[in-house]
Amino acid sequence: MYLGVQGLMPTDLNEVDEKTTTNIRKHGFSGVACRYFDPINVTKNEVTRLRSVLSDGGIVPCQVVAQHPDLINPSSSERRKGIEAMQKMCEVTSWLKAGNLYVRPGSLNPDGSWFAHPDNHRDETFETLVASLTEVCKAAEQENVMLAVEGHTLSTLDTAERILDLIDTVGSEKLRFNMDPVNFISSLKDAYSTTSLQEHIYEVLGPYIICGHAKDFFIQNRLVLHLEETVIGEGILDQRIFLEGFETHCPEGYVQIEHLPEHQIPIARKNLYEIGIEAGVNWIGLDS
Repeated sequence: MYLGVQGLMPTDLNEVDEKTTTNIRKHGFSGVACRYFDPINVTKNEVTRLRSVLSDGGIVPCQVVAQHPDLINPSSSERRKGIEAMQKMCEVTSWLKAGNLYVRPGSLNPDGSWFAHPDNHRDETFETLVASLTEVCKAAEQENVMLAVEGHTLSTLDTAERILDLIDTVGSEKLRFNMDPVNFISSLKDAYSTTSLQEHIYEVLGPYIICGHAKDFFIQNRLVLHLEETVIGEGILDQRIFLEGFETHCPEGYVQIEHLPEHQIPIARKNLYEIGIEAGVNWIGLDS
């Protein structure tokens, strides 16, 4: 498998230069995620320039991520903006020759796409996501790009089975799964059983995995249940099972370290790499 990172990139991708790619390589990565904050207004010239700079620097754009209104937004006009932004991003992903376009399930909570809302788990919300994503998939098929949908316990895609339902219902060969096991920790039982939790996800969705996000978490010493992300290797996620499963189902895919500031990335990268070596992972293009 390959090792990439979400981070080490300027907010404005027009500022990516040789220093950027050198820094990414210095940190030990061959791939990077490219995040767009104004999808509709991205031009082909901008994307072509970015592709050239990354290629010259030996860096692969392993995933495209976009900021946009959620595909389940209760406002039909806002939802339409989200669909159109993702359709444009299909075009951008094709121009960039990126590995895939990331798809987030979203939330009905007006405060954020990753916050809880009781109606996130209603069948009607799932059906809205199916309808929106079906339109996005048409663009993905036209542009010949892959979509990588991610689940989360707070979203309508809260289980592996629900994600499989989505993939089956939408019925597009371009719709696949982004493996991120930390997102499925919904209870103390899950937190203390990450080996079996991940084994179940791989059993259900293994054939559909095309990329993954690597991170870790711990349980805070506070009332009720509070989970907090931390540096890979310093939490309680079974990273060995994560990497073994990914190697089995997606041996030529990218695992991307995410959600860490630059000063914490080196230790997370070191820990993940070493756990992978112990697990028998074939790290492609990496020496140490």
